[in-house]
Amino acid sequence: MDIRKGLAIERERHGRDSGELRRLLNSLECKQDAYTKSMILHSITRCVYLLESEASGCTNDDVTLVGSMLDDKDNSVKIQALNTLKAFSGIRKFRLKIQEHSIKVLELISTIWDSELHIAGLRLLNNFPLPDFVHPQLRRVMPALMEILQSDYILAQVQAIRLLSSLAQKNDLLYDILNCQVHCNFLNLFQSTQPGSLLFEVLVFAERLSEGRSSPHYRAVKWHYNKQSLHEALFGDDSRLADRLLALVIHPEEDVQIQACKVIVSLQCPQDAGIRPSCPPSHSCFNNGE
Repeated sequence: MDIRKGLAIERERHGRDSGELRRLLNSLECKQDAYTKSMILHSITRCVYLLESEASGCTNDDVTLVGSMLDDKDNSVKIQALNTLKAFSGIRKFRLKIQEHSIKVLELISTIWDSELHIAGLRLLNNFPLPDFVHPQLRRVMPALMEILQSDYILAQVQAIRLLSSLAQKNDLLYDILNCQVHCNFLNLFQSTQPGSLLFEVLVFAERLSEGRSSPHYRAVKWHYNKQSLHEALFGDDSRLADRLLALVIHPEEDVQIQACKVIVSLQCPQDAGIRPSCPPSHSCFNNGE
C-alpha cells in the first residue's frame, strides 16, 4: 500500500491523476467488514492530505459517503470517518457539507465514552466555525464536554477546552458554559503540575470567560448560578483561582506565565468600562462573585 501511495504521489507531481483516491472511495461503497472499512478510511485520509489535486476533484457525494460511516456500529470505523472528514474539511468547498454532520458528531461525543473518538470528533469540530443551528445541540452536550475536560486524557482535554474556549465567545452560549456543573476539584486543572499545553489552553478559556462575563451585554442581565457551577468554581466568593494564578506566574513555561498574567489582568480590569471606568490598584476583583 505504501509503495502504491508513493507512486500515486509521484504521478500527481507530474500532473497525472493516479486514480488512487477514487478507487478507495469506490471500494468504500462495497460491503466490507469493520476492519476493512477502517483501513480504507485511513487510506482515504492519507490520500486527501497527500494527493491535493485528486482530493479537490472529489464531490459532496464523496463526503456524504464518508459521513455515512459515522452510523457504523464499530467505533473504530466512526473514528476513522471522523479523521477523514477532518482531512476533507481542509478543502474549502467541502466545509458546508461537513458542517451538516456537526450535530451527529456532537451526539457521538456525548454518548460514547471513548477517548480516541472524543479526540477525533473534537479535532474535526475545532477545524471550522460551528454554524448557529447547532447551538441548541451544543447546550445539550455541554455537560459531556465539561466531563471530557475533567477526564485524564490530555489530548481529549486539550481539544475539549479549545472548543469550549471558542464557544465562550458566543453571547448566547456563555451562560450555559458558566452555569455548567463541574467537579469540586475543577481548579486542579490550574495546578502547575499539569502539562503546559493543557495549562495554556485552560488559561485561555478562563480569560475568555472572564472577559465575556464582564461585557456590557452579559452584565445587563442578573444571572443565577448553581452552587457547583463553573462560574462559582472560577469566580465565586469561595474560589481559590487567585492562588492558582499567582503560582502560575512563575511557571517554567513562558507562554503559561504570560497567559496567567492575562487572566489576572482580565479579572482585575473588567471590560465594561461604562460601569467600571478604572481599575483601582489597591482593589482585587478576583472574588467579586458576580
